[in-house]
Order: sequence, then C-alpha cells, then structure tokens
Amino acid sequence: MIKHFIRLEWKQFFRASYFQKGIAIKILLVLAAIYFGGAALMLGVGLFFIARKALPDVDPIVTVNNFIIYWFLFEMVFRFFMQQLPVMNVKPLMTIPIKRNTVIHYLLGKTSVSFFNFLAIFLFLPFCVVLLVEGYAVVNVLCWFLSIVFLTLSVNYLNFLINKNNTIFYIIAITLISLIGLEFYGVFAISEPIGVAFNVLYNQPYLMIVPLLLVIGLYYANFTYIRKGFYLDDAVSKKVKEVNATDLSWMDRFGAVAPFLKNDIKMITRNARPKQVVLMSFFFLFYGLFFFTQQIYIEKMPYLLGFASIFITGGFLLSFGQLVPSWDSEYYKLLMSQNIPYRQYLESKWYLMVFAVSISFILSIPYLYFGWKIFGIIAAGALFNIGLNTFITLFGGALNRVPIELNVKAKAFSNTNGFNPTQLLIALPKMVLPIIIFFIPYHFINFNAGLIALAFSGVIGIVFKNYFLNKIEEVYQKGKYKTIAAFAEKS
Repeated sequence: MIKHFIRLEWKQFFRASYFQKGIAIKILLVLAAIYFGGAALMLGVGLFFIARKALPDVDPIVTVNNFIIYWFLFEMVFRFFMQQLPVMNVKPLMTIPIKRNTVIHYLLGKTSVSFFNFLAIFLFLPFCVVLLVEGYAVVNVLCWFLSIVFLTLSVNYLNFLINKNNTIFYIIAITLISLIGLEFYGVFAISEPIGVAFNVLYNQPYLMIVPLLLVIGLYYANFTYIRKGFYLDDAVSKKVKEVNATDLSWMDRFGAVAPFLKNDIKMITRNARPKQVVLMSFFFLFYGLFFFTQQIYIEKMPYLLGFASIFITGGFLLSFGQLVPSWDSEYYKLLMSQNIPYRQYLESKWYLMVFAVSISFILSIPYLYFGWKIFGIIAAGALFNIGLNTFITLFGGALNRVPIELNVKAKAFSNTNGFNPTQLLIALPKMVLPIIIFFIPYHFINFNAGLIALAFSGVIGIVFKNYFLNKIEEVYQKGKYKTIAAFAEKS
C-alpha cells in the first residue's frame, strides 16, 4: 500500500499545475538546497578544527556539545518558517477499504525524508568522521551521532505539532522566549545544563535510549492527534456560525475598488487565519527596538537601519500581502467569472497595503524617542514600502498559487498553508533592495543622502503607479487560468 501511495504522489507531482510554475524558480530552489547542503558539509568537516582553535584547552566534542543547543534552536525556527509539511488528499481514501493507520503512518513517514532532516546529517556526519580519524571511541561517537539524528527527528515531529496545535505553539514559544530572555540578561543560562547533558550523552553511550524514546513519543503524539480527526464526518462537516453584518458604506468613496476592499475587510474580520496574520503584522512594529537600541548599528552599520524600517511599517505588507491572491482562493473562480476588470482587483489590494503601511507609520511615532534621524529613516522606509514594495509584493502574487482554507481551525500562525519557498525568493528584493538604495549614496556622500534616495525611490513608484499596475495586470492575466486550476486542487 505504501508503494501505491508513492506512485500516486509521483503522478500528482507531475500532473499538478504548480509543477508548471517558472522553471527558473525550481532551478533556484535546487541551487539553494545544494548550496546549504554543501555549506553544511564543509562546516561539518571543519567543525572539529574550528572548535579546537577557538578553545584550545577544551576538548572539541565538549565545545560542540556546549553550543549545540543553538543549532537546535536555529533548526526549530528555520523549520517553522520554511518547512512545508507534506499533505495528501485523504478524503477519497476514507471511502475505500484502506486502514487509517496506514495512511497516517505514510504521512508521518514523509516528514522523515525532509531536506531539513538531512541538513543535520550533512553537518554532523563529517564531524563524526573527523572524530573517528582523530582516535575518539567508535561506540561513543556512533551513539552520539544517532542521538543527534533522533533529536533532529524529534524537532521535525515537534514542528508538526506546533503548526497543527495552537496550545503547543504558545507553550513552546513562551518557554523559548523566557529561557532566551533569562540567558540574555544573565539570570539563568539554560545552555550550560544542556551542554552538560550532551556531554553525558557522549560519555555514556547507553543514554542514546533517551532521544530514541523522545522521538517515539513525539511520533505517537502526532499519530494520535491526526487519528482523532481522521473521520469522514469530521472532514466534510461544516460549522455554522452567526455572521454579524458590518456597515462599510464609508468605503464607497474609493469608487470602483470599494467592493473589493469591503470583501477584504470582511474576510479579515470573519476568519481566524487573516486575523492571526494581522496580529503578527502588529508585532513587526517592535522590530526596530532590536536595531535602534544597539549602538553598533547606529554608529558602524547605519545602512541596516533601512532594513529595519521596512519591517516596522511593512508588517502587514510582508505577511498579508505575500499571500495575494491566495486569500481569495476559495472563491477565485467565481471572482474571475464576473464582468470586472482585473486591474480593479489588483488596485484594491494595493490600496489595502498602502492603508496598512500608513497606519503602521502613525503607530511608529513613539520611535521619535530615539531622535529625528531614526524617525526619518522610518518615514523613508514607509515611502519605499508604499512606492515599491507594494508592487513587488503584487508581482510575486502572480507566482503564488497555493490555496488557503479560511474556515479551517486556526493553526499557529498557519505557516504551512499558503506558504512556499518561492515566496522567500520573491521576498529577497523587498529586503535587499532598500539596503542597496540606502547604502550607495550613504557610502559615497552621507547619511542624509541615503535617506533621500530611499524616500525618493518610493516617490518614483507612487508617480508611476499606473504603469506598474498595468504591467502587473498583464502578468496576472497570462497566468489567470493556471491560477484558477491550482486553486481548484485540494491538498
């Protein structure tokens, strides 16, 4: 049966509309995987010698164990935002004589062959080979490596639970933030006891059973969680909720785009997923506290302040805007069958993002505490977001054909539904471009010149708004039917 599932997945991969997305994107993703895999291999080979050079009086394996917690923290965060959890269209399988346990085991097994799991192997396997060459005990090294593999799989299954269960997400998030805060302020260094635990794990090979039991426990927790909702009635039933009407007649002043704006406001206020994204975009306002409180960024790397300003006023743009037009995937076919210009649809999304950036800029006024210089770069970043980032975001939406289910139970920031690595590649210009625009005049002239250049680039975008929207409309029109077909697919 597993073999049959694999054959179905293979056919789905080549027959699905997303397979026909830009070949350049696929090549870039493959190159990115090769790059990160190669970098992990090289780091793994040199890790022993780096540790010995950094702390010559400490055994390299002890040094690695003392700092390995940071790798797992990085891996957990990286997986949360980047890993796409595999799914299957299980509804048809519920009506035929296939054991539920078989399907669930296959779904969980797919997560074990993720690139993120192999990334840890690429890093620590060469390190273990070097340890063996240097004369370390074979049994200790082998059991330590297997323990790392089991812990990596544990992070994999924990990530699955985090993305599927809000309670677990908030427990993990609050715990990690608290421990990091305690260590940052010198109250309690969690890395020290964890370093001791990993050293004990190396010195006592039989303790490998602990990570093994952990991964088995998390696998069983995932299996139980999925099995509870693996019923046809649960899959097809719809919850009926009372809908409160909202008076949005004041938006009629926006003319032809008003119906689209009203539709977006209603979608945000009535569905859990958009509400979570709006909430997350609010927290972006505090991003500047990380940069503006560190003198090193203000005195030696002020060009990174432009990067920070993009996040402060562009939280909604970066989180909500990147999922256009996926927000409308459930009724996109109906929307496109109406006698309405595509331009009005895109323009309404532009107005929505401009409004959000403007509100974020007003809410950022307390940053005046850090001086007019800092507030000036926030203002310049807001102009850049309105004049250029909005158009880059809308253009990226033409390549985003992953549907979003608005009425499903809310997940922890729902990063696994509607997100794909293509968005990361599209997001790069939005983050790198303001740094380049600010840095060149800043480097050759002064800080104010960089500030003016960043603000002026946004003004240019606003002036050429109609030109950019027309070009973006052409891209959407070309991929219109591919997008409709992709949104019609059920994952």
